[in-house]
Amino acid sequence: MAFIIPAAVVAGYYLGEAWNWLAFGIAFLLIPLLDLLAGTSTFNVPENKVSLVSNAFYYRFVTYAWTFFQLAFLFWAFRIVTFGNLSTPLEWAGFTLGTGIVTGGIGITVAHELGHKKSSLERFYSQVLLMTVCYMHFYIEHNRGHHVTVATPEDPATSRRNESFYAFWVRSVFGGYQHAWKLENERLRRNSLPVLGLHNKMIWYALLPAIFIMVVTGIFSLMAGHFVWQLPVFFIAQSIIAFTLLEQVNYIEHYGIERREISPGRYERVSPLHSWNASHIISNFFLFQLQRHSDHHANAIKRYQVLNHYDESPQLPAGYSAMIILSLVPVLWFRVMNHRLEHWKERSQ
Repeated sequence: MAFIIPAAVVAGYYLGEAWNWLAFGIAFLLIPLLDLLAGTSTFNVPENKVSLVSNAFYYRFVTYAWTFFQLAFLFWAFRIVTFGNLSTPLEWAGFTLGTGIVTGGIGITVAHELGHKKSSLERFYSQVLLMTVCYMHFYIEHNRGHHVTVATPEDPATSRRNESFYAFWVRSVFGGYQHAWKLENERLRRNSLPVLGLHNKMIWYALLPAIFIMVVTGIFSLMAGHFVWQLPVFFIAQSIIAFTLLEQVNYIEHYGIERREISPGRYERVSPLHSWNASHIISNFFLFQLQRHSDHHANAIKRYQVLNHYDESPQLPAGYSAMIILSLVPVLWFRVMNHRLEHWKERSQ
């Protein structure tokens, strides 16, 4: 089902004009409606079948295929930017937004799944996907930072009670990037390696997206016979949209949740109580079960197809598509979420 969104971008482009907003309409209008109609599912894979389902190659194949598909989709988008007939600001905005929904809403979700796995191939695919949205530091910060400090004041990706998404975006984007540098520098020092050198992944993570778009711009400029300045602008714009969607998801998943501090600087162990959960059927199909986030944080190595629903986890009132729109209006967000947060605090004490 995840492939429906890029198909909508392609169809919207060829239909033209306002149809370029088709992917946005599906992601943020149709999916919430279908979630409302289909409801939630609390089904968990039976324990005696978890190993079998976890090792089924099909589920990995879909994520592998997405990596190659996203690269092909992006090169198609680059071709449209160079040679296509996007002529109005409305068309450009819809096309760019649709591309960002593909690379961020789904692409970063796949990168997140692959980045948690032990396989070096899957981790490589994760970094390739993150390169296409200029957010490669997420590979370090999420695995070695966020999963350690989640639901504590030390985590820039945990949103605070009464913190708007806009304030959170600034803190998480810049704080997460800064923390990734800190984590990588500490790794290098532990291994007696120079901070300024080829072993520093953060240096590579800064350079690779720039090299990628410079090469792409050079190739398409040669094909067009002139410098296509729109390509780097488009690449940066869709990247910002993509990682903004990621940060909206971070905001939603952890809003106001706190782990108890059991001694100075030490917190209780992460459990399914420490992330907002959403078992809405349709949006989970599109997002590789990302919305069963409570189990993911309690058991980060688990593959998406066997993540469990927990009744005791704090539950979102809707799937991510609807909650993303709600998060853009802080007054409404606080009205909907704050009393649910208070209820979670009462139950968790």
